[in-house]
Amino acid sequence: MAKREDELVLLPLGGAGEIGMNFNAYGFGPAHARQWIVVDCGVLFGREGDTPGIDLIMPDIRFLAEQAEDVLAIVLTHAHEDHIGAVPHLWPQLRCPIYATPFTAKLVTGKLIEAGLADKVKVREVPLGGHLDIGPFAVDYVSITHSIPEPNALAIKTWLGTVVHTGDWKIDPEPLLGDVTDTNRLTRLGDEGVLALVCDSTNALHEGHSGSEATVRESLAELIGRLKGRVAVTAFASNVARLVSIAKAARAAGREVALVGRAMQKMVAAARETGYLDDFPRVIDEAEAALLPPHRALYLVTGSQGEPRAALARIASGDHPNVKLGPGDSVIFSSRIIPGNELGIFALHNKLCALGVEVLTEQDHFVHVSGHPYKDELAQMYRWVRPKIAVPVHGELRHMAEHARLARSLQVPEAVTIENGQMLRLAPGPAEIIDEVPAGRIYLDGSVLVDESADHGRERRAMGFAGLIAVTLVLDQRGRVAGEPVLFLEGIPDSVREAVRVAVDSATRRYNPKKGDEEALRENVRRAARRAALEAWDKKPVTRVEIAWV
Repeated sequence: MAKREDELVLLPLGGAGEIGMNFNAYGFGPAHARQWIVVDCGVLFGREGDTPGIDLIMPDIRFLAEQAEDVLAIVLTHAHEDHIGAVPHLWPQLRCPIYATPFTAKLVTGKLIEAGLADKVKVREVPLGGHLDIGPFAVDYVSITHSIPEPNALAIKTWLGTVVHTGDWKIDPEPLLGDVTDTNRLTRLGDEGVLALVCDSTNALHEGHSGSEATVRESLAELIGRLKGRVAVTAFASNVARLVSIAKAARAAGREVALVGRAMQKMVAAARETGYLDDFPRVIDEAEAALLPPHRALYLVTGSQGEPRAALARIASGDHPNVKLGPGDSVIFSSRIIPGNELGIFALHNKLCALGVEVLTEQDHFVHVSGHPYKDELAQMYRWVRPKIAVPVHGELRHMAEHARLARSLQVPEAVTIENGQMLRLAPGPAEIIDEVPAGRIYLDGSVLVDESADHGRERRAMGFAGLIAVTLVLDQRGRVAGEPVLFLEGIPDSVREAVRVAVDSATRRYNPKKGDEEALRENVRRAARRAALEAWDKKPVTRVEIAWV
């Protein structure tokens, strides 16, 4: 029943002001009693330079967790990790049903099985173009095109208006796999009236059109057909249409295909099980491929972003058990460089070149098109949907700002850029930020979830830059130093070690238990060791002092 105090709000907790970690909550009802649905639940991947030792980064959802009884569902748009990767980690805080189309449901279920949650979580499969009634929300799935099977926009309807949430998308007239964009449905939504378009901003800085998978298929077939030695192609494993193009190009060139890397194998298996790879060429085991003549083998390999533990990194380092590359062989990077990954990817290129391998990228060959809309495509979406409010998301601030400028140039009445944690009231009245809630990050550190405030990354970066000094002191029952200090120095040049040892010995000799205590001794020794390292080396190592009693 409609109430005068009802409001429709959008609360991004991830993905606004960054590319990745998408998590958008839509709330409806009076401010004191809102009901929520969550659209997508994704991750960022840790980078050794910024977050050493961190595997995944996900949003801090404490605001919603505190009112979990009012969170009605998680609705997933598609199966990319930055949209589903946090599900097994964050679902226990919300414990609500999950809705997804078949391909996405298959991959999410696999994650839940690995996490031991499959018997606790309800993953409800939605047909393509399906409809959901979830509390005050009516949700329609709308087929679009992207770089993975079954991408969907969502039409989220309430009595205060309809929001079209695009998820990730592009306009591809020949996606090769799956449906084309349902332009008729988008146009009908525009005819019926759209309150807000919450829209992908990734390529808002690029003029023109992102291009079609069909044109990449032709180019890859030509390129692979003229290469002579072993060929490895690395691409995003989720781009199943690209994998099909590569496999068909391989077979046309008389090559057998081997899948290398767990993500590649899982994605192909999920696509087969959901009916997308009926005509996919047969694949052979990577060990079997190693026995073939070089001109007969093609490897589909994970690791296009320079991930240090991915298959391609192991191949480049020469420690993969089954795949060896060398002079006369080629590696095709059928992908773009995600900003922030440049150093890792270029280091990977150099390692491959050191092996004598030819590296082929989108810089010199037509081997990739983006899965996100360029400006012409964004403009077309606005012509179809005709929203009253434009809300750019899924982009850094510079992408979102340019997206907002484009929307205004297209005569959209309001264009609002928001950041994670800002609650935007979409209706009633003009769009307005009405609140801010905690919107930090949670790190998956091995198998442990830790809050970013723990700042383990800062300490690890410090140790990586300047090493570690650990000192153990032994005191007797009277508080006197009972033996020589034990030093452990990691990452410290030999020329610095003696200076540190002398400083620690001097500080312990000066200690008088009648005039000081354990904590004073600990701090004096720590400062002496660190100061000696600074004077000898011009760096400040992470320094720890422990005390044992005998």
